[in-house]
Amino acid sequence: MTASLFRSRETVLAAAILVLVLAIAVRFPAFVSPSNLAGVFNDTAPLIILALGQMAVILTRCIDLSVAANLALTGMIVAMLNMVMPELPIAAILLIAVSLGALMGLINGLLVWKFEIPPIVVTLGTMTIYRGLIFLISDGQWINAHEMSDAFKAFPRGIVLGLPVLSWIAIVVTGLFMVLIGRTSLGRAFFAVGGNPHAAVYTGIDVGRTQCAAFVLSGALAGLTGYLWVARYAVAYVDIAGGFELEVVAACVIGGISIAGGIGSVAGALLGALFLGIVKNALPVINISPFWQLAISGTAIIIAVAFNATSNRTKGRVILKKAEHAS
Repeated sequence: MTASLFRSRETVLAAAILVLVLAIAVRFPAFVSPSNLAGVFNDTAPLIILALGQMAVILTRCIDLSVAANLALTGMIVAMLNMVMPELPIAAILLIAVSLGALMGLINGLLVWKFEIPPIVVTLGTMTIYRGLIFLISDGQWINAHEMSDAFKAFPRGIVLGLPVLSWIAIVVTGLFMVLIGRTSLGRAFFAVGGNPHAAVYTGIDVGRTQCAAFVLSGALAGLTGYLWVARYAVAYVDIAGGFELEVVAACVIGGISIAGGIGSVAGALLGALFLGIVKNALPVINISPFWQLAISGTAIIIAVAFNATSNRTKGRVILKKAEHAS
């Protein structure tokens, strides 16, 4: 039992995060102060939310490269809506953001399900379309803090029990995903479709419908994050969150979610996001340009995929050896 615990990706990653934090703390003790760690978690909250949605998609053998563009388009729309209707309640804005994101996710899902277009092609296309739509509806203009209502900007920044609302939303979404993945038929269907789609069909699971549901879920969380991002940073523009989809995929892969589908955990996605969040916040502290973050994310993806491939190959060899001994 102990050996399997130490072999698990989540345990190794948690240990790596602890070592990383301790290494930084040796040189910069202020980094591990409770207030700074809370700030790091809050900075990582959008990545956590998007990584959980991406996890659902990857579990079904798909990928969603449009999440950052979805975030940006939804953020721009709700910011423009706030300019026109500053009295609109935050609850209504949240509902609109989630609905818009889910609609964009549904478009991805239907194209994959009904037209059988490869997910990477679909989401690359919609990513470009969504970015183009931002430019069209905004005419390339920025929406800045003075054009947003105080209530619009204040919601994700509000403090509850010592943590910003943005952090609490990430915690709640993580808890809900644990229930979804571990306790519901939809969560089990994600694993079944990714693990063996042909066998899933024989158990009565509609593969296309399940993949579509994963895209809708990912899109809804991207829409939610779109409002939270724009409100927190008090700015909306065409290139907001540019390249963020790479970090989202990296968080999932680093967390042990297999690109081949069917393998992964909520804890893994959470730890993968936290690892990248700590790295991002630590780079300026140790005088390394934040632009290196993309290189680090890309390298981490390659290493994690290679690790997954090696682990799966080893398991396959063990099975073959057992079969040889049996014969």
